[in-house]
Amino acid sequence: MAADPPAGYPDMPDAWTLRYRGFDPAEEGLREVLCAVGNGYLVSRGAAPEAVADGVHYPGTYLAGCYDRAESIVTGRVVGNEDLVNCPNWLPLTFRPAGGSWFSGPPAEQTLELDLRRGLLTRTALVVDARGRRTRLRQRRLASQARPHLLALESTFTPENWSGPLEVRSGLDGRVANTGVARYRGLAERHLVPAGQGVDGSGLLRLEADAATSPLRIALCARTEADREHTATTECRQGWVAHLLALEASPDRPVTVTKTVAVHTSRDPAIETPLLASRRLAVEAADFDRLLAEHALRWAELWRRCRIEADFDGAGPLHLNLFHLLQTYSEHSVDLDVGVPARGLHGEAYRGHVFWDELFVLRLLNLRFPELARAVLRYRHRRLDAARREARALGLRGAVYPWQSARDGREESQQLHLNPLSGRWLPDHSHLQRHVGSAVAYNIWQYYQSTGDRDFLATAGAETLLEIARFWSSAAVHDPALGRWSVRGVLGPDEYHDAYPWETRPGLDDNAYTNVLASWVLARAQEALDVLPGYRRDELRERLALDAAELDRWQEVGRRLHVPFHEGVLSQFAGYERLAELDWPRYRRRYPDLRRLDRILEAEGDTVNRYKASKQADALMLWYLFSAREVRDLLRRLGHPAGHELLRRTTDYYLRRTVHGSTLSSVVHAWVLTRCDRRASWHHFRDALVADLRDSQHGTTAEGVHLGAMAGAVDLLQRCYTGLEVREDALWLDPHLPSALGRLELDLRYRGHWGLTVAVDRRTVTVSLQHDRQEPVRIRVRGATATVRPGETRLFHL
Repeated sequence: MAADPPAGYPDMPDAWTLRYRGFDPAEEGLREVLCAVGNGYLVSRGAAPEAVADGVHYPGTYLAGCYDRAESIVTGRVVGNEDLVNCPNWLPLTFRPAGGSWFSGPPAEQTLELDLRRGLLTRTALVVDARGRRTRLRQRRLASQARPHLLALESTFTPENWSGPLEVRSGLDGRVANTGVARYRGLAERHLVPAGQGVDGSGLLRLEADAATSPLRIALCARTEADREHTATTECRQGWVAHLLALEASPDRPVTVTKTVAVHTSRDPAIETPLLASRRLAVEAADFDRLLAEHALRWAELWRRCRIEADFDGAGPLHLNLFHLLQTYSEHSVDLDVGVPARGLHGEAYRGHVFWDELFVLRLLNLRFPELARAVLRYRHRRLDAARREARALGLRGAVYPWQSARDGREESQQLHLNPLSGRWLPDHSHLQRHVGSAVAYNIWQYYQSTGDRDFLATAGAETLLEIARFWSSAAVHDPALGRWSVRGVLGPDEYHDAYPWETRPGLDDNAYTNVLASWVLARAQEALDVLPGYRRDELRERLALDAAELDRWQEVGRRLHVPFHEGVLSQFAGYERLAELDWPRYRRRYPDLRRLDRILEAEGDTVNRYKASKQADALMLWYLFSAREVRDLLRRLGHPAGHELLRRTTDYYLRRTVHGSTLSSVVHAWVLTRCDRRASWHHFRDALVADLRDSQHGTTAEGVHLGAMAGAVDLLQRCYTGLEVREDALWLDPHLPSALGRLELDLRYRGHWGLTVAVDRRTVTVSLQHDRQEPVRIRVRGATATVRPGETRLFHL
């Protein structure tokens, strides 16, 4: 039997349990994130109920889509930031034996156990006060998947060596701030203004708070009950209210106190006011066990839809990643008009903004929860006018989606960023990552291919895709010397390079990933028009004033965009070959971890812009999005000969120069390497799978999960190693199983089929469809084509 891991280290005793023993201040932030509970409407970090934000603990709770804007002075400049608001703290609960001090932690002993199957966090602890009185504590916590506005905390106290009065204090605290990210401290952090607190006629605690600058009100109501006779009094001051319960306790006789909290905001549909809705729900809520039963039932439904059976020892991290994805975005998110925050709803990193990370998330959701993917795309479509305004501000046509998006779709990227190593505030040019629009277009097309949802394409998807294509056509300028079209002054996904060392202007020219994807968008936009019914196609062309001359320009630009090469590989951008080689041996000796090479060089008075060094090699992203054959076809369409060796050469070249400063880098490299080095692919997959569990970025997970990497790691099993693609109205399978993985079996939803099962091993592929009334499915496996009808199973030999 394996020994228990040391205190502070995560333990997964089975595929459905995450466990931490003891208390480690240095690891508390990580635990709070990985032990968070949520439901798509909100996520609450796994902080101890008695804790306050003190630099060790951070009891944050975040509501999807709830942002507030504030201004700060940085190096003499006024800087505005829109932040995901830290919600009033619903958790506060502590206790004391009579005559003692309120317990504020840490306990003498502690175990945290997160039940992934049921979404239940259980804490067991031993508390010893200054007089040696020992009390066993057991707490269970959930954020209901059945009733997304409800949170519940059950606390059981068992005295071991004392008897007498026991006091329990259960409160609501609106005096919170956004202080969860150290490098943001010193900037504006107060986003909530107390708007009332007290006890209503039914004995409920109530607390209201308004956002400082946005039209947002949050209301909480709490019901606290004990399983034995008690007296209750109230403490109340501005922004804080609590019940004090007094009970009689005796050794080995447990006392249970249950706190049930309802939360609503002014953004919620179908309510009169947030306070009335919260009061009604708190009064009507069932007891803890009934809440847990219905909550666990919903989780069981989710896990059935996420079934992946893989014969390797990573089922625990696999479930953990899916768990946090489903806590961030679920059926409860669909009607809230919210995107997918890159760091989940688990912390304040990136200020809760929406980035291109949805590209990695939706590839997974399309074949599991297409209704969630559609909701994300509608979030983007609702902000199409904001993207059009951004294009007009640049003097261009079409739509420019922001690198960072929040409430209304304007660009939320910061103007300055802090290098913690040097202490200097530096200009931030990340808003030049125009490729985010292509990611939106890619997501629309992949959703359509996976679902066949022509209604969405006709009502929202095609319009968005066409406007993104229009931008790329408008942004391209003809270069007579090349005889081609160029896209200038942009950044690629790599992010390390934001300017040429020999130029004063920010931005780069002809980023290969950006240009190839722009060409793809221009082609898909025209294909989308062809797919639509004739009358809808005519309506869209009339609405957008899209004439034949503009479509001809799309063809010209889409086939003649410049894609730079050097030394037989794709250049990351034009002029890349002029950069210097970094002295890699020297830097690896001096710095054991080079993930933030950009910060290291800046602190030395140098810049990463001078070197052939990548945070994540964005040229390789093309093989992440497309099959090797598709990449060759895309390059050949652009007039660039591309042989079969291009992938291997390009991968080898950039792999030697990449420091994997992003968790997404391991996902992309695992995907690309499966075609040329499966052993290395598996190594990167394992790194990606446990990136947050092991906190591979050294402290960043405490600020929020890396949702794109979590979803991307799962998708490596779902689509990469099965070789699964959706295109040309068919499901394509071309397995590339690493030697450590003998078999995969998973359930998918595809074009209306709720029961499609794919099983892959080294010799066969099996596809099964449950009985239903849907159309047959076309399957292509390495050149073999077949039609599988509902109720049929087809076996393909590899």
